[in-house]
Amino acid sequence: MTDKKTDTIEQKANKEDGVIVVNPDVPEDAKWYVVHTYSGHENKVAITLKQRAEAAGFTNRIFKMFIPQQQKIVVSEGKKRSTDEKLFPGYMIVQMLMDDDTWYIVRSTPGVTGFVGMGSTPTPLPEPEVRTLMKFAKMEAPKFEAKFQVGDSVKIADGPFRDFLGKVDEVNDDQGKVKVLVSVFGRETPVELDFTQILRI
Repeated sequence: MTDKKTDTIEQKANKEDGVIVVNPDVPEDAKWYVVHTYSGHENKVAITLKQRAEAAGFTNRIFKMFIPQQQKIVVSEGKKRSTDEKLFPGYMIVQMLMDDDTWYIVRSTPGVTGFVGMGSTPTPLPEPEVRTLMKFAKMEAPKFEAKFQVGDSVKIADGPFRDFLGKVDEVNDDQGKVKVLVSVFGRETPVELDFTQILRI
């Protein structure tokens, strides 16, 4: 019973980290290979490859798919929403034992355009590089992404300066804040606001 609960938590964590697990029992000689896909189809390709590996009985040779991504906070129309941003659009990393059969099943998966490597030979990624990517995807704090730039004219939508108009003077993406110059009694006053408190005009 406990194992099942642990599995669920682990599966959830794996999904969040952009890892799709075909088989968690990975032999030492399995390597990570970079696969080129149609941009925007990475998740679909990974799920299709998992289904194909299971159907063809390749779960002892294809183990995991990893799509490096990071959570970002996007602010638009004064609202924050969280989104997963692909770090390398059009690429995913597959952990597998490379042979003619596994090469073919990955290469012939719809949405895959090929392996990355020297000439026609796929080149494995060093394990430490993959670990670093996984750590980065897991641990980096969400970054804000706003559509604001210095010099933008904005309207304050919230707070004591609500409905005031101003110009963006500074943008702090890491904290999701902007400094807006607001005209108060004929003097420009800098006001620090969250991305969600302003609207571009």
